[in-house]
Amino acid sequence: MTRTDDTIRWGILATGGIAGAFARDLAALPGGELLAVGSRSPESARRFADEHGAPRAYGSWAELAADPDVDVVYVATPHSAHLEAATVCLEAGKAVLCEKPLTLNLAQAREMVALARHRGVFLMEAMWTYCNPVVRRMLDLVADGAIGEVRSVHADFGIVAPSDASHRLRDPRLGGGALLDLGVYPVSFAHLVLGEPSSVAAWAHLTPEGVDETTGVLLGYDSGAVATLSCSIASASPTVAAVSGTRGRIELPHGFFAPESFVLHREGREAEEVRVPRAEGGTGYGPEAAEVMRCLREKETESPLVPLDGTLAVMTTLDAVRERVGVRYPGDG
Repeated sequence: MTRTDDTIRWGILATGGIAGAFARDLAALPGGELLAVGSRSPESARRFADEHGAPRAYGSWAELAADPDVDVVYVATPHSAHLEAATVCLEAGKAVLCEKPLTLNLAQAREMVALARHRGVFLMEAMWTYCNPVVRRMLDLVADGAIGEVRSVHADFGIVAPSDASHRLRDPRLGGGALLDLGVYPVSFAHLVLGEPSSVAAWAHLTPEGVDETTGVLLGYDSGAVATLSCSIASASPTVAAVSGTRGRIELPHGFFAPESFVLHREGREAEEVRVPRAEGGTGYGPEAAEVMRCLREKETESPLVPLDGTLAVMTTLDAVRERVGVRYPGDG
């Protein structure tokens, strides 16, 4: 294939629901093209490719990574396979957008980041919240002092997951539990607003399989701020977030991790709804894909919106929470 334009050509590794959602959003994004799909099942890869219009389908991760025309690979496997899948791609010199959480634990995340930096290859965690234009607008207002000094952050994410012990959310071998699958959003949101905490406290109810079913987290900061966070696979929560300051607050509605609006409350003013249209449309994956493509065109190996040091800081907090509540995975050191 002769390259005659600046189109970024994508490969998608894995063929599950989140991979399909990403492919649909990518199709509506100018300057991007889904070129290839890779799976350990050739049949699954072919079905996915046919459904989403990808001209190439590979029955192994290595074949996808070896395609010379693929610029970047979106890793959409369960998080227990992120390190293995991303390593295959990074060692082949492919840029990687890896689903969240980046890995099962901090040690694995450090290994992945070190490999990317050693090879000089782009790597970004697919924390779409950080690229969301509504969230970026919220951060601008906070930085400009619209609500004064931030004193508290709240975020929650809870669903009712299947109770079958074999389900991935209840399997320790697959990094099951509420924290890594859902809690990564509230924790990442707190990090985005307040940075890395100086204190981590947590409590959880564990399943018979040994993963966290419902978890509460309290983060403390030297500034005097606190973050109260929760996640659950046993109950559906409001899944909202709020940032409160000395002169007001910002409330993000249900689905705070990919919002279309927020409400700004300021002293002496009427509440104001703030909306920022997503130019990319779709379900919310467009902004992160656009950021990856911008970085690749600008020859950047890390995104300033989703910096790798920030991802490592979040993984540090997630590890600390798991240590406090007693959840361990087979891959932990």
